[in-house]
Amino acid sequence: MRRHSGKNIAAAAALVTMLILSSCGSAAGGGAAGTSGAAGSGGPGGSGSAAEETSASAGAGAGQAAGTGASDSAKKELTTEVIEGLPMVDMTKWQYNAEDDVYWQVGIPYCASPADEKYETMGLFVPEAYFAGTDNGDGTWTCEKEDNAECGGYIADTAPMILPVNTPGYSAMSAPESYDSNFGYGSVTDYTKEGMVLAVAGCRGREHGAPAGVTDLKAAIRFLRYNNELLPGDANSLFCCGMSGGGAQSAVLGASGDSELYTPYLEQIGAARDYSDAVLGAMCWCPITSLDMADAAYEWNLGGTREGLTEEEQRYSDGLAAAFADYINSLGLTGGDGQELTLEESGEGVWQAGSYADYMKGVVQESLNHFLEDTEFPYNADNAGGHGGMGGPGGHGGPGGQGAPDGQGAPDGQGAPGAGNAEGGDYAQMDNITRKSYATAAVSLSGTYETPADYIAALNEPFTWVKYDEASNTAEITSMADFCKAMKVASKGLGAFDQLDRGQGENTLFGYGDGAGAHFDRVLAGLAAGTEYEAAFAEDLEKKDAAGNQVQTRVDMYNPLYYFLDHYDGSGSSEPAGYWRIRSGICQGDTALTTETNLALAIASYGPGYAVDFETVWGMGHTMAERKGESTANFIAWVRDCMGGNAADKEIRK
Repeated sequence: MRRHSGKNIAAAAALVTMLILSSCGSAAGGGAAGTSGAAGSGGPGGSGSAAEETSASAGAGAGQAAGTGASDSAKKELTTEVIEGLPMVDMTKWQYNAEDDVYWQVGIPYCASPADEKYETMGLFVPEAYFAGTDNGDGTWTCEKEDNAECGGYIADTAPMILPVNTPGYSAMSAPESYDSNFGYGSVTDYTKEGMVLAVAGCRGREHGAPAGVTDLKAAIRFLRYNNELLPGDANSLFCCGMSGGGAQSAVLGASGDSELYTPYLEQIGAARDYSDAVLGAMCWCPITSLDMADAAYEWNLGGTREGLTEEEQRYSDGLAAAFADYINSLGLTGGDGQELTLEESGEGVWQAGSYADYMKGVVQESLNHFLEDTEFPYNADNAGGHGGMGGPGGHGGPGGQGAPDGQGAPDGQGAPGAGNAEGGDYAQMDNITRKSYATAAVSLSGTYETPADYIAALNEPFTWVKYDEASNTAEITSMADFCKAMKVASKGLGAFDQLDRGQGENTLFGYGDGAGAHFDRVLAGLAAGTEYEAAFAEDLEKKDAAGNQVQTRVDMYNPLYYFLDHYDGSGSSEPAGYWRIRSGICQGDTALTTETNLALAIASYGPGYAVDFETVWGMGHTMAERKGESTANFIAWVRDCMGGNAADKEIRK
């Protein structure tokens, strides 16, 4: 058991003063993007020398002590011993983008026995300042790390590394084949100009069956540690980020570091042994996760918005909602005041009373009050980019958002290129997840609202569910059920994640690599007893994969809560990330609001040394929701705050 051993992440690093550079190293000659710079003075600076002007570091995040990345004294020294069948990065094969001042290399295998070579390679993108480069004369460069070179306030040896996870609907993520920014979350230079090293790894997707995707990403992380002495950036200070299914897999990476459940799967693909696959921080936008109880949570939260259910369908919906109440009452979740969060039977709805129900209503209320605090009136809902308005890009489930027709979305393996910002990209058109319109949100916002009171009046137009105090500019939510009917309606069918016909994306995820779906929800299986679906559930729940595991083990592996809560056998069996940032659009119909809320609660309760920054954004749907600012810039600023605190004091094995 390794419970709370991750406390070292945020508690023991040596405190030093960081130097912030106004720019990254010296400017290189003006070659075209993707071409190598000329040798001599027109090429990249070979010395990797730091710029002369420095200033004191920006302050750390709230509650964090000023400091640096991983403490050198806390690491075990890495060797450069080559693992049989798994070469290290070839330091003679770098290319140089003169326009962006970036050294880059793609097609790097990160495992010795890949299951699918189309996906299991990675690309690396490194600030020019971190390397001393020699032009080979054939378009490639031989590079050597300059340990103390500086860029963006970091030094080459301890700079953070970024691992984007662009897998909407748990799709595959194609490995980069050239210098491009099709990894979903900003551009290469968004990171390299800030002194960060970008590692873009391809990974298998749901068609290959869980845990293929996360296994591949863990192998990529181990490969980075295997090469830590060669490469700029500190693999101990690695941050992953993702949205939707990518947000889910980012959360799983963050929660499951070094979990032994992944060992047989990592061995199958020849991942580097004896290296850690834990990460320092996880950024999760709209994570579609905790799939063991996702169907039940969906019905507890959104089942009351469904219209026209048959008697049998209502039995399923009510049974799932009641099962969620039993689950919550067994978890031992506590709020910020230490109060245990539980559900009680209610006069209306299914188990909609109790401290947990009150807590969830408070989450909604806080989101609305943050919107009122942040918003300048008059307010034009049509020009708001989703904030307070129509649900934002991909905001199915928000007012007016109907989602994508069945079957429309990126085929598995596309990785949703270019979808990585809240200002563009409809994830409903990318993830190939089945959605249907089961209800219409009662509130539709458009036009200009002169005052906050006018805006609240529009929210209350179909029925009254918000009280507003003009003197304090604050609101009170009177009914969680009415909020859902007004702004967050069901956009998926019964068995939102484990469809009765095995046709949902998550059914494919828990299939067996042949593209066919399989059942995985034990609660739904119980409700299906005595029906035409009973035999299919029984068959799928008993079947074993090539590693000898039944589907419940694979569901556990993909459930972040499994590693945090004593309710599960996996509590204390992993090395969780020390830093978490979770954002969601409160109007999304893709998953229950409980999904991201429970994840934040579980992390916060795990023990000292775990920092979680959680926000669900008013009026936004299934998108890279942010309360203010732009998603990529906010993520980068958060990484800087984490690195400014007591960052990774994690041992690297071997």
